[in-house]
Amino acid sequence: MTRELSIAFQTDKTPTQYRELAILVDRYDFDALTVYGDLPFQPSYGALHIMAPHLHRARIGVAGVAPSRMSPLDMAGETALLDHLSQGRAYLGVVRGAWLEKHGIRELHPPVTAIREAVEIVKMLLRGDDSGYQGEVFQIAAGVKLPYPILRPEVPVLIGTWGQKLAKVAADLADEVKLGGCANADMVPVMRGWLGNATVGIVVGAVCVVDEDGRAAKQMVKRDLALYLPVVAGLDKTVQIDPELLTRIGKLVDSGQREQAAALISDDLLSKFAFAGTPAEIAAQTAAIFEAGASRVEFGTPHGIDPMTGIKLLGERVLPSLRW
Repeated sequence: MTRELSIAFQTDKTPTQYRELAILVDRYDFDALTVYGDLPFQPSYGALHIMAPHLHRARIGVAGVAPSRMSPLDMAGETALLDHLSQGRAYLGVVRGAWLEKHGIRELHPPVTAIREAVEIVKMLLRGDDSGYQGEVFQIAAGVKLPYPILRPEVPVLIGTWGQKLAKVAADLADEVKLGGCANADMVPVMRGWLGNATVGIVVGAVCVVDEDGRAAKQMVKRDLALYLPVVAGLDKTVQIDPELLTRIGKLVDSGQREQAAALISDDLLSKFAFAGTPAEIAAQTAAIFEAGASRVEFGTPHGIDPMTGIKLLGERVLPSLRW
């Protein structure tokens, strides 16, 4: 089974920073580089277009874009351009999206159908099929085709989900399915059972902080984990969490009290939803996820107490220990 390692970034940076990060990542043996599509950060593709020319090995893509925020026609266009910039190493990640209503965006309904149709349309357009599409959510008139060069008529697709219904869509249409905000090996066989398809890769990815001081790394990552724990914790079918605890954490985050929210997160809970600790601890946690059947593990922002140092530790200490 393929075992790949990737790195992911939040879109909160300057053009110079995106370029510098890509150059740094390119020094190491990462299989893929991802940027998030979270609200209210910058849209993903601008950052990817800046980074792509500086990457010579890693695949590059967004994980992921929501059909409620970008039409399938635009997904196809952005993916086609990124594929040219990366010399055929682009992939497309599609998700329902989080925090949509809070930011004034109405989710398309039914959401699972919207994702299925969006992926089907992107695939259709990239392969030059102009027969049209009449779906429940999206319609494309016959004769519509992409009026620009396409490097590859088939680009890998990732679908992000914690749910059984969307996992079935991924089993039909995707190359990979991603458990975003997950560092729990126990969820991998659960997802494999939902997929019912041994050919679809399972990606496990979450916030990561690696440092020689493992305790300091854990304390820092809890601040970031507090932001998305109320969103993902209830989705993990293997972890029992007090709903009142999640409510308290969410209210503290919303009121700007991230430190107080972080203090409510135990180390055991942390280990299910983030990567934090020394290089050896991160490597051991990652190895367990691979042993459970994951095909790719993704280390997310901010990577270290000092981000650049964290990336170097991942590249020089963690990745080499995981290359069997």
